[in-house]
Amino acid sequence: MATGLDEFEAWLSAEEGARFEFKEAKTNFHFDRLVQYAAAIANEGGGKIVLGVTDPRPRKVVGTKAFVSVERTKQGLIDRLRLRFEVEEMSHPHGRVVIVHVPARPLGMPVHDNGTYWMRSGDSLVPMAPDMLKGIFEETGPDFSSEVCAGATPADFESRAIEDFRQRWMRHSGNAALARLPAEQILSDAELLVGGQVTYAALILLGSPAALGKRLAQAEVIFEYRSSDASLPAQQRVEYRQGFFAYYEDLWRNVNSRNDRQSYQDGLFRLEIPTFDEQVIREAILNAVSHRDYRLGGSVFVRQFPRRMEIVSPGGLPAGITPENILDRQSPRNRRIAEAFARCGLIERSGQGINRMFEQSIKQSKPLPDFSGSDEYQVSLVIRGDVQDAAFVRFLERLGAERLASFGTHDFLVLDAVRNQRPVPENLRERLDRLVEFGVIERLGRGRGARLMLSKALYAAMGATGAYTRKRGLDHETNKALLLKHLKDGRGTGSPLSELQQVLPALSARRVQRLMDELRQEKKVRLEGRRRWARWFFVSPGDGS
Repeated sequence: MATGLDEFEAWLSAEEGARFEFKEAKTNFHFDRLVQYAAAIANEGGGKIVLGVTDPRPRKVVGTKAFVSVERTKQGLIDRLRLRFEVEEMSHPHGRVVIVHVPARPLGMPVHDNGTYWMRSGDSLVPMAPDMLKGIFEETGPDFSSEVCAGATPADFESRAIEDFRQRWMRHSGNAALARLPAEQILSDAELLVGGQVTYAALILLGSPAALGKRLAQAEVIFEYRSSDASLPAQQRVEYRQGFFAYYEDLWRNVNSRNDRQSYQDGLFRLEIPTFDEQVIREAILNAVSHRDYRLGGSVFVRQFPRRMEIVSPGGLPAGITPENILDRQSPRNRRIAEAFARCGLIERSGQGINRMFEQSIKQSKPLPDFSGSDEYQVSLVIRGDVQDAAFVRFLERLGAERLASFGTHDFLVLDAVRNQRPVPENLRERLDRLVEFGVIERLGRGRGARLMLSKALYAAMGATGAYTRKRGLDHETNKALLLKHLKDGRGTGSPLSELQQVLPALSARRVQRLMDELRQEKKVRLEGRRRWARWFFVSPGDGS
């Protein structure tokens, strides 16, 4: 994310409360304080923390020596707050500036650091007031999963599900003391038991088949394998009506048992890509379980076909979420379940699981996850496993793990659009300069007619310079020849410059004009008229005009 100088100068005159926080930080700035400000600004809807600038207005750039490694700072913020941050280093004429781009908190989920929900109050940071916290929690309506299930007791749990939950939490947190705690203490600490009473989240995650059949029969995931779309009985059908932690691994094993590998050649090596990426499928299952509407009577269906997966869950997308904004907005329907998954490291509370699904699909040159079949009654996700372009997979591998780790989801979406020769959506165009600067993509032409393509250096690394030349299109002399042919075929009527631009839409008007001037110097064309009446004509060999 590269901030332009003009945009930055406009920030300097903005009010600090308008989602900006300016700090002089000439020599240093404590990381814990940065985390607290980041949490506060995320709770306000997102914004910027700018280090190396005086405050209040009129502001001046004084430079900062804080946070020499911006990548390390970015990762530290992500680890502490579980949000997707960008940290940028700007070389301003008056000194070094560090900009932290803070995302908005997910809908219904305030951001905290070590248990404190921060907010800004004037020039200070203060804990968020209880009424504000309550308002945020109520944004998505009541959390069904946190409600107490009448009549349920800890005897309704499966011990193996509890132990699986304990082990996952212990591994993720590094807290060995969890091994010594009684089961009821573990579940109370995770807020799955409230005052000794069983929540619906506890029943969904840990319940026995008998308990779920009696108290919440719709808390069920049905897996089917079908070899074709024909309306025949499924070749395999497994009904999982038990606590999630008792069946999660078995569900993945069933998927993986028919998970074909697609191979491709990379130099001397033959590499394989699974049709169904484990990370993508697991994220999709976790989302279905944590976001479905348990007040409705249907089951979650996981239908596997040879090259696609369909996951359908009851209840439409949460309020405010659409297939178009699903990457940029999060709204957990069952917050208590999501929190339990987060404790185990299965998901991040920032809702980045969907982002990872998109990123991994692009890295493996597969179609993007498709939510378009969702409506107000169900969420439908289709994951297609066909590797479309093995060369693109090699292309990304040539970038290296470190470079790829610096890319956000929007960067990958731009690359996917360029690879498929689709227009880059307006909300992603701000990523183009950065990707061009990295040498990942190239611009051909200027203005609205400019084309984008993957870079020559990466085609060369793949040994595919011929493909690059073909995709890049016409070179300088060929462009001139095409313009000349158009005029020659014009039957002597002449062509205005606007018409010639249609011949080479990837070039700006100025570049087309330069090509025509060259042709005129070579006495191959002539210009008649001026301004709006100007017309270009072909000059036949031997024509003295």
